[in-house]
Amino acid sequence: MSASVSCENRTLRLAGVIKESIVDGPGLRFTVFVQGCPHHCPGCHNPQTHDFEGGFDCPIDKIVAEVKKNPLLQGVTLSGGEPFCQCEALAALCREVKALGLNIYIYSGYTFEQILQLSDPFARDLLEQCDILMDGPFLQEERTLDAPFRGSRNQRAIEVAPSLTQGEIVLHNF
Repeated sequence: MSASVSCENRTLRLAGVIKESIVDGPGLRFTVFVQGCPHHCPGCHNPQTHDFEGGFDCPIDKIVAEVKKNPLLQGVTLSGGEPFCQCEALAALCREVKALGLNIYIYSGYTFEQILQLSDPFARDLLEQCDILMDGPFLQEERTLDAPFRGSRNQRAIEVAPSLTQGEIVLHNF
């Protein structure tokens, strides 16, 4: 389930980045698109990110350096591909981003409940770094333009810290 991740080299497998996005969460965001996704949702708007062998390797330090260049950023968004296929390296990236005072949004085709059941020992670590999790697969039959920052009605915007503390989903209201 992992894709070419070497944490000794602190490297991620990426499809690309957008240095300034206003569609991947509130405010001005730096968006990281990871490479590799097991979900293959019909109608996915990033099908080029599915192949685990595609994309390119990128050191975490390079991403952090790019984030530091823009003092107007409000946060970093992890999208894909599937971020929870590169948990260890992304958790390390998120710790550095959080140290800069920025928030973390993660888009995942897994549900919150599924993430808690993943066998990757770093899945919980990555989840704990996240402020808002946009969870669930894109479902074409549930497609909507009315849910802020989501593609289909089944996807939830979850406030991670209170959800973990309370043991139940706490939804974020934009």
